[in-house]
Amino acid sequence: MADLTLVEEGSKLGWPDLVVISCYFVCVLAVGAYSSYRSQRGSVSGYFLASRDMHWLPSIYTIMILGWVFVPVYMSAGVYTMPEYLRLRFGGQRIRVYLSFLALMLYIFTKISADLYAGALFMQLALNKSSVEWLYLSILFLLVVAAAFTIAGGLAAVVWTDFVQTALMVVGAFILMGLAFKEIGGFQALVEKYPLAVASVRALDLHNKSCGLPPSDYMNFLRSSVPGESNYPWTGMIFGLRINSLWYWCTDQVIVQRTLASKNLSHAKAGCIVAGYLKFLPLWLLVLPGMAARVLYPDRVACASPEECLAICGSPGGCSNIAYAELVINLLPTGLAGLMLAVMMAALMTSLTSIFNSASTIFTLDVWMLLRGRIGPCLGCKGHPSDRELLIVGRVFVVVLVGISVIWIPVIQFSGNSQLFDYIQSISSFLAPPIAAVFLLAVFWTRANEMGAFWGLMAGLAIGLLRFVLQFAYVVPPCGSGEADPRPWLIRLLVVNVHYLNFSMVLFAVTGLVTVAGSLLTAPIPEDCLYRLTFWSRNDTRVRRSLKAPRPPSPATHQETEMEIKVVRGGGGEEGKTEEEDKEEEMKRKKKEAEKAVEILKESPSWRRIVNWNAAICLIISTFVVGFFA
Repeated sequence: MADLTLVEEGSKLGWPDLVVISCYFVCVLAVGAYSSYRSQRGSVSGYFLASRDMHWLPSIYTIMILGWVFVPVYMSAGVYTMPEYLRLRFGGQRIRVYLSFLALMLYIFTKISADLYAGALFMQLALNKSSVEWLYLSILFLLVVAAAFTIAGGLAAVVWTDFVQTALMVVGAFILMGLAFKEIGGFQALVEKYPLAVASVRALDLHNKSCGLPPSDYMNFLRSSVPGESNYPWTGMIFGLRINSLWYWCTDQVIVQRTLASKNLSHAKAGCIVAGYLKFLPLWLLVLPGMAARVLYPDRVACASPEECLAICGSPGGCSNIAYAELVINLLPTGLAGLMLAVMMAALMTSLTSIFNSASTIFTLDVWMLLRGRIGPCLGCKGHPSDRELLIVGRVFVVVLVGISVIWIPVIQFSGNSQLFDYIQSISSFLAPPIAAVFLLAVFWTRANEMGAFWGLMAGLAIGLLRFVLQFAYVVPPCGSGEADPRPWLIRLLVVNVHYLNFSMVLFAVTGLVTVAGSLLTAPIPEDCLYRLTFWSRNDTRVRRSLKAPRPPSPATHQETEMEIKVVRGGGGEEGKTEEEDKEEEMKRKKKEAEKAVEILKESPSWRRIVNWNAAICLIISTFVVGFFA
């Protein structure tokens, strides 16, 4: 693939830009270092959950259904990770291991790859450096800084650093939005000019005559569901995308981990409220400015020739991914351009630090703990691992994750994918719906058991991987190349006629049906094993019995154990305790733990009214916006 051809005008940074970028990194490093110092980095809770002491203000990456439905269950269950919750809910280890490895794969090949791909495009355009060496130096620098935050401070450093970066991004995006609307002539001018934003050079394609043309339904949220008429059918946007969102916002470790770090349920709900209000901003700060970029720079953003697009952005399929970067480089004056460059770096670091911390949490608590239990005795490791061991493992894994990310950069660079949103959503549609279905049944249906959940996940994985292979086994020629679609007619029929968002609904339904059938055909889970693990029992203070209860000791072992208790506890002139008394004390301890787990869900009446009213207002505004653009 040829190197990127970058324009000279407006792409060079002046010394004020460099000063702004330097000040930005100094401030962010200071915030991260301070929060690292304040957090309890020496404990597992402090490193992975910020000692459950985060306020509502920086907890802005959640959504309301998470705070009102799922978080109460997660908090009362006392879990650190999502696979850990399913282990407690269903018992056994195979579902936990499956979800752990699936999550790590998704982090590496979708989340990190998307961040690095977007970051590489922006930095190459902004710095006017098209060489491979500059690409690797820029990406490697950001990876090292992001990893340093995660390794040094854990979740506290990540969350507070994210808060500072988010504030910076919102301010810069508002400034850029105002300049874009001023340049184009306002919102109405954008609506009128967008359908005319066509590149001056368009390749002729007998197979697809719409190459480079804007969609006719560009201002409609609800679009045609007829195959081939729209790239986002209304069925998939309402139902399919909702399933993907359920997985991302309510079961994905990156998002949920921040909410689990809240002081109590009121703080978690308040964070969801902030997230809900902030979700209105992308329409005005990202979507509409992106449309303005196509109107202002049609030959670059709307390029419709594989050769032209390859020279502009390195992707023969199109250059829509550079729309926002074009606005930053060409519209912002010196100084503000540096600010937005820092903002884009902040966005990259925000995602990376979140993923690194969450991935290290999953690997340490779900994968390493299991591996240590299996191979630990062979290596001479006995007993439970110390906090120090777990922290070292988590930090070393971050380093490994960084190494894998750097190795994956060439694949990202030469993938040629011009629709990053489509790529991420399609991968999510193939892998996420089974997880969403199983979590939903686990939280709301007490009859769901391990056998049904496991085979539901396996059925969903098989069908999802089949669609994944059909989707990416053949390289579809870019629009304007003049080449015919090489896919066999049957594969083309299944892939083209069943949009990936509609496929998400089918996969969700199949997984749910298999899970329900498998659960009904096998024995149910005892009720006393489900306390505080479902939505209906989240406030239950009774002691929960483990699904994997220890095997009762033999009579000989029972007698020896009782004698040992008497010897150990009878020393120093004190009378030894019987086994019944010991069991009674153990039951009292577990009872206190259960009451403490439920205590975190209690809310003051005033705070409950505030968050509930704000949730209702946010939902009403959301309904109006959807209806307006429908």
